[in-house]
Amino acid sequence: MLPSFYQKYLEKYLKPAQLITLKMLVWLLQSQKQVRIERLAATLPLPILENSRRRHLQRFLSLGSLNILALWFPLIREIIYHRIKVGTQIIIAIDRTQWSYNNVLMVSAIHQKRAFPVFWTLLDKKGACNLAEQKQVLRPVIRLLNKYQIVVVGDREFHSIELAQWLHRNKVSFILRQKCDTTFRSKRQISQPLSSIPLQPGIRLFYQNISLTQKKGFNRFNLAAYWKRKYKGNQEKEPWYLLTNLSDLKSATQIYKQRYGIEAMFKDCKTGGYNLEDSKTSPDRLIKLILLIALAMTSAWLHGQRTQLQGQHEYVCRLTETGRTRRRHSKFWIGLYGESWLAAFQSCQLWVEEMLSLIANKKLFYQRGLRAINLIEQPL
Repeated sequence: MLPSFYQKYLEKYLKPAQLITLKMLVWLLQSQKQVRIERLAATLPLPILENSRRRHLQRFLSLGSLNILALWFPLIREIIYHRIKVGTQIIIAIDRTQWSYNNVLMVSAIHQKRAFPVFWTLLDKKGACNLAEQKQVLRPVIRLLNKYQIVVVGDREFHSIELAQWLHRNKVSFILRQKCDTTFRSKRQISQPLSSIPLQPGIRLFYQNISLTQKKGFNRFNLAAYWKRKYKGNQEKEPWYLLTNLSDLKSATQIYKQRYGIEAMFKDCKTGGYNLEDSKTSPDRLIKLILLIALAMTSAWLHGQRTQLQGQHEYVCRLTETGRTRRRHSKFWIGLYGESWLAAFQSCQLWVEEMLSLIANKKLFYQRGLRAINLIEQPL
């Protein structure tokens, strides 16, 4: 179920029939965990021929009103404004994911180790993106979140000094991971590759006012070099070389660690959630399918957050064992599978009532579970 503030806003831009179709599709994404048109058409609860349902979905996904800037930006801004205080720091991750012939460049906001999709585009090529494409996805996000202290983080694909210079000129902080064969030069020193920095696991170094290019017109920035120590038998294969305009080592490394929230989000979009990689639809419809996934994903996260605050998440997921340092399940997972549990309960309600009549000694526990269901299914 979509949060009420989603519905109020969407009513302004979509016709009633279009809004109903959108709500059905979001519900199907949560229940089927699939974005293939054939699968969605097969389960779309409209009393028309299957071929008609498929055409209905194709027409819906061709609507010009399903626009990221018009529909999604106001909603994601509302989510961010209610969770991150205006004027404080916000971490923005830029990343690219590719499967089959699809190549998606995405910018996301990181909050509580999770990434929320903000803006995305489909590249009409395979492989890495260029500076113009990076600016294309970053500009609208920088304008949208201009009331925050933005820090852009990117992996080695986004290592270019040109991107760093552009962000710096736009008064945006950045942390961009560099390739180990990149050369740098401190003042009055000769150029040397980053791999020549003497690093061992657990060691951190910070270089100020270094240059990555001999071209004129580029600012000098700082370099944070860090190799994570071995932890629970896991050892990072390579150190981090982070180009940044932040002034200290600790901030640069701590903020860059949060970039991995976007990896979790891509997993949610693909094998861990909605199986986006199974989609064979056209590029234009794929962009709109990702919009539907963004609506479904954030809705699941919001429901999962409330379920945790209510203390009812134990009815949805396994308890975290003593000694376990990481949560077993995320808020997104709790929201997603909480919806599945509710749907299963509603489909089998008569059987559940029959079960209750047969096991009087367990009735108290079932009543507590029914109360949990009532709390979880309340609209946001």
